[in-house]
Amino acid sequence: MARKHDTDRKPSTLAAQAMGWLDPASNGVIPAIQPSTTYARDENYEKVGGHGYTRDENPTYEQCEALLAALEEGHEARLFASGMAAATTALLALAPGDHIVAPTVMYHGLREWLLEVGVHWGLEVDFVPTGDIDAIAAVIRPGKTKLVWIETPCNPTWVITDIAAAADIAHAAGAKLAVDSTVATPVLTRPLALGADLVMHSATKFLNGHSDVLAGVLVTARDDDWWRRIHCLRHRNGGMLGPFEAWLLLRGMRTLYLRVARSCDSALAIARHFDGDPRLVDVLYPGLPAHPGHGVAKSQMTGGFGGLLSIRVAGGAEAALRVAKAVKLFVPATSLGGVESLIEHRATTEGATSPVPVDLLRLSVGIEDTDDLIADLDQALGA
Repeated sequence: MARKHDTDRKPSTLAAQAMGWLDPASNGVIPAIQPSTTYARDENYEKVGGHGYTRDENPTYEQCEALLAALEEGHEARLFASGMAAATTALLALAPGDHIVAPTVMYHGLREWLLEVGVHWGLEVDFVPTGDIDAIAAVIRPGKTKLVWIETPCNPTWVITDIAAAADIAHAAGAKLAVDSTVATPVLTRPLALGADLVMHSATKFLNGHSDVLAGVLVTARDDDWWRRIHCLRHRNGGMLGPFEAWLLLRGMRTLYLRVARSCDSALAIARHFDGDPRLVDVLYPGLPAHPGHGVAKSQMTGGFGGLLSIRVAGGAEAALRVAKAVKLFVPATSLGGVESLIEHRATTEGATSPVPVDLLRLSVGIEDTDDLIADLDQALGA
């Protein structure tokens, strides 16, 4: 049950009120979890409200999906058990022999899947620095390339890819453009409005925001053959999250706009504070004017440049690890987008095949006091 919202409501209002849904049984302002795995049919043996079996027909999912589609200005959204489940379903909806273009530096788990599973399954992949639009164009195979996959800002070097330009290149070759927008979130960037065909999020991260849910989502610009294959694969493979996780995700998205704004403000303040610090080789953050993608970021990101940055520590891997061990407020852990700030030595986490510099520390900035975060990094760098 939902109250009627005007179509001109701001996205932050839609998120804060979870589209206006109320619990139909009690009129409670928080929608209820529907834990049932199966649903009784009516007197004509028809599904009631489209619900038959909860693998992908649960009203708790539908509320999340409707909100995500609205925030991304998309045709439809679908939830998955994780970001990896969402991304790999989109890739498996292609055909063996199809050619994909992907970033050289990207989420490590998906890069490894492409190399270990995707290629074995028959996909052909070229990895290029997608921040360079000419590099994308150079490897396109008209009629053969079916998908250009980009991630912007790109984890963990925060390279920016021009979404509109990448879409033009992909579409001219008859290919689709998919954007991993986990870091930007719909708060800062809406790739579908810039020409993308599909948006993917690891909803585990900023969308949920509390480090207590594993989830993924795909949002499509339109109902086409690719989307229908994705939907079929989700149904057949069963890569769904539970209704409790979907309920937690909807709860988390109520504060999405506040959390992202706070993280962006603090990340920019930290980047400015340490930019030029002699203890560092570099500060990587698209909000800094010297960042190579700053101009493009300004044109396609609204309200901030993201809640993540990386620092490259003078002295190499040993010095970087020393800083990661010396922090007292930042938590040394994997993941991003939660209310708590995290620090991670990505080369260690990703292993021997990682293309990430060994002196790099990734910082996921939470909602703590900014001065406290800066002071913690300052003392760790001096340790």
